[in-house]
Amino acid sequence: MYPLYFIFTKRAHQFRKFSFVTKGTIILFLMMQSVVAFAQDSASLKMDSGKVQMTKMQIKNIVISGNKKTKRFVILREMHIREGDSILVDNITSELEKAKVYIYNTTLFSEVDVLPLIQNPKELDILIVLKEKWYFLPIPHLELADRSFNEWVKTHHADFKRLSYGLRFSHQNFSGRGDELSINLINGFKRNLSIDYSIPYLNSALTKGLKIGGGISQTKEIPFASSVDNKLLYYENGGYEKAEKNIKASLTFRKGLRLKGTFSIDLRNVTIADTIISTLNPKYFNSTSKKQTFVDIEYLLKYDHVDNVMYPLKGNSFSLSVKKRGLEWSGGINRFSVEPGFQTFFKHKNDWYSSIRLSAEIKLPFDQPYYNLQALGYRQNYMRGYEYHVVDGVAFGLSKFDLKKKIGSFDLPTMFRTRIVDKIPFTFYAKTFTDLGYVYHKESSKLGNRFLYSGGFGIDILTLFDLKISLEYSLNQLGQKGVFLHN
Repeated sequence: MYPLYFIFTKRAHQFRKFSFVTKGTIILFLMMQSVVAFAQDSASLKMDSGKVQMTKMQIKNIVISGNKKTKRFVILREMHIREGDSILVDNITSELEKAKVYIYNTTLFSEVDVLPLIQNPKELDILIVLKEKWYFLPIPHLELADRSFNEWVKTHHADFKRLSYGLRFSHQNFSGRGDELSINLINGFKRNLSIDYSIPYLNSALTKGLKIGGGISQTKEIPFASSVDNKLLYYENGGYEKAEKNIKASLTFRKGLRLKGTFSIDLRNVTIADTIISTLNPKYFNSTSKKQTFVDIEYLLKYDHVDNVMYPLKGNSFSLSVKKRGLEWSGGINRFSVEPGFQTFFKHKNDWYSSIRLSAEIKLPFDQPYYNLQALGYRQNYMRGYEYHVVDGVAFGLSKFDLKKKIGSFDLPTMFRTRIVDKIPFTFYAKTFTDLGYVYHKESSKLGNRFLYSGGFGIDILTLFDLKISLEYSLNQLGQKGVFLHN
């Protein structure tokens, strides 16, 4: 008896022409036919339950549909199972679910299905059905000069002169090999012209990748120090007070599916206003020169074993960054730093989830210029409830604890239905959280060299392409409270 799937494999080009809904119907018929065939063939076998549990099935073919742009080898590279491998019958569901997670975590697809098509009691085929994302995104760009939306509103009264605007051109799958090309054309409070290109699969073994890029940027305002009460102090004089040029390259090494190492070199040239060096903060660079040319060298080791790299709910990840700035060990802007990070995510019953996130950094030697002193309050290393503060230092530790519950989800149809985006999904998680932190610095401040804590509650909104928006109410140990917006 020929399975219906035999016809499908011979006419895969016709299958790819169908709509996503039609494909789903075909897949349902294929699965029903496969189950019937398996039941008929298995009925004649007489084996006890112990033997059934040890039965293995061999993967005969892996067929992929929906990858109009993405190359087949890119998808197969992310799978832990191959054609010719054997799987215990009891493990088929869990193994295919793992493959689905690995493929989805490439961030190349908005939908992934990995389905078994059983040919006989000893063989099965695997069907992968994909829905590719919209890879080319010419996005209008609007950026705040400040570290957060809240700081822009409260400190600068939502001054529109502090906005940067322009276009970001991004192609996340330029040649179908998962390579990304991005171009930034930004003007306004900050100017930026840059280009980056990454090739994740450089060699035939698909274990090495390369990223190159560079650009120039200018900004009308720069922080030159932080105050005793941990607020940034800015210098602005009507023109562009800081200019930066850089050229960078990085080489990635992958071992298996979850472990990746990245070695990068970034050559930078930074020029700031004379007034900062001569009057406001002579320790800005630990130098009398307003121009600095230096190299940043970094090795980053990262392990990811989570269900969704964009918004994880289950699994764990680890990272270790070792950085060297400058070619000497002390003086000027020379710095050696180590920054480990660990995250673990737990899935509980009834759509409850929890997570623990730990990060730290130490910079040597301890006598560092202001340019190297960013600790808590920058990028992702911030404490919720301290959004209006920064804590500079040469060493810090940070922990974040979250407890959340999924409270609902729905889809909104788009005005123009397309194959790529025919609906906009929304998922909501209510949460409560606690953050703990500590920063060490030789110079004293209100928040430095003391144990810090904060807490609150909020809601996470997850939408198209796993974009996250967080609305949070936070309270810190100083008695300050407020509603904050994060992405």
